Amino acid sequence: MGFTSFVGRVLFSAIFIFAAWHKVTDFGQDGGSALKAMTPKVDLLRNHITSFGVSPPEVELKYLLMAAIALEGVGGILFTLGTSLGAYLLIIFLTFVTPIMHDFYNYDISSREYVTEFTQFLKNLSLLGGLLFFLGMKNYAAKKSKKKVVKPKTN
Repeated sequence: MGFTSFVGRVLFSAIFIFAAWHKVTDFGQDGGSALKAMTPKVDLLRNHITSFGVSPPEVELKYLLMAAIALEGVGGILFTLGTSLGAYLLIIFLTFVTPIMHDFYNYDISSREYVTEFTQFLKNLSLLGGLLFFLGMKNYAAKKSKKKVVKPKTN
């Protein structure tokens, strides 16, 4: 079970680790392609928030991207090692990134972009569900092992 669980965590976290690595190697002086993809999505979010009369804080997008890369990369590595902290970091990453970057709700339902973004949104929800399942099982196993009582043998 231990080896199988480890292989499962490696395969699960590979998407986060490789994506973070790609963003780091592509970052450069201008933030790379990730920042170029992120900028219009965050601008659209700011417009949505402003339409409710709320003024969102001005944040340098490069720093947000760096934080996302750190959550994604460190969370993926820690999750591979089986820690709950890694799962929590990935949950934070997915919770914030998914609705912003995969904004299917901003596209016409018959468009190709809608299908692509909706599929990616559902993929991230599935990953989030897997992380929640991992945490639930980890907590269940910990509670179950504490409840075990060694009974004396009777002959």
